[in-house]
Amino acid sequence: MSAHNPSNSGQVGTWLDIGPVDQISPGNARTLPVRGGEEIAIFHTLDNQFYALVNKCPHKQGPLSQGIVHGSVVACPLHNWNISLKTGKALGDDEGCVPTIPLKVEAGRIYLLREAVIPARPEPMTEAKAA
Repeated sequence: MSAHNPSNSGQVGTWLDIGPVDQISPGNARTLPVRGGEEIAIFHTLDNQFYALVNKCPHKQGPLSQGIVHGSVVACPLHNWNISLKTGKALGDDEGCVPTIPLKVEAGRIYLLREAVIPARPEPMTEAKAA
């Protein structure tokens, strides 16, 4: 894991190099454990977009990385709550929000904004299949 400070990021801060984009196949997710027992879910959608958010549904803390992804929405595997991967907000009649983590892809690598991840320190990713 290394820090990176791209000049065209649009976000102020230091970016953490999480790894190559090809480590997450389209339609799947990976989790990134961080200090404090939390996890960040990183999604690679079928339309080749990447999103990162805390890996807990706001309803019953279900592991979103194990949910089914449709476009830019993930359905929680526990009770089928639909969560926007773009905003982290629950959709429809459900209420709640999951923190999103700024993410960018540059030169085939995935970067997370360090200030959004710290004080938790990223550890190696583990694969989680999105159904």
